[in-house]
Amino acid sequence: MTAIPQQVLDRQKSALNTLAATQATLFAGFEKLVDLNLKVVKATLDEVAQTSQQAIAVKDPQEAAAFATALVQPGAEKALAYGKHVYDIVAGVQGELAKLAEAQIAEGQQQVADAVEQFSKNAPTGSESAVALLKSSLATANGAYESLTKAAKQAAEVAESNLNAAANATFKAATEAAEAATKAPRSRRAA
Repeated sequence: MTAIPQQVLDRQKSALNTLAATQATLFAGFEKLVDLNLKVVKATLDEVAQTSQQAIAVKDPQEAAAFATALVQPGAEKALAYGKHVYDIVAGVQGELAKLAEAQIAEGQQQVADAVEQFSKNAPTGSESAVALLKSSLATANGAYESLTKAAKQAAEVAESNLNAAANATFKAATEAAEAATKAPRSRRAA
């Protein structure tokens, strides 16, 4: 009789520990995002001050056009780097939350398995087929969960790979466009 209240207390303790771990993970991710944004704002303010000083030194329209186009490439690179940092932070938090969820689910599966085992020990005579069906159903459900988890992980890996490929293609296109824009004013000056 005392085993049941102890099991309930253990489950509540486990749930509170999981809640605390989840909150800590979310807060750590939020903290990383805030830190990243503060660094970006500080760097941006420094760059604006420096760029303003350089802009003051521009003397003619062609030099101004070259100066403006030269600003495009670093901006694209920085935006892409910022997006990658944000993605890495979010992916890290998501990974930690997935681990916590998997641990919680594994614990729940173990508790159900223990309950089925306890039930089978105390089952009345003649209920062996019902117990076998219950155990078989539990094994099937666990197998289905494992298959779904594996498929979800593979899908996440494919999505991350596609995202990285798209980001690299975008960065390459932005770099080429910035280089072309930088070269265009020079060719006009020569003409």
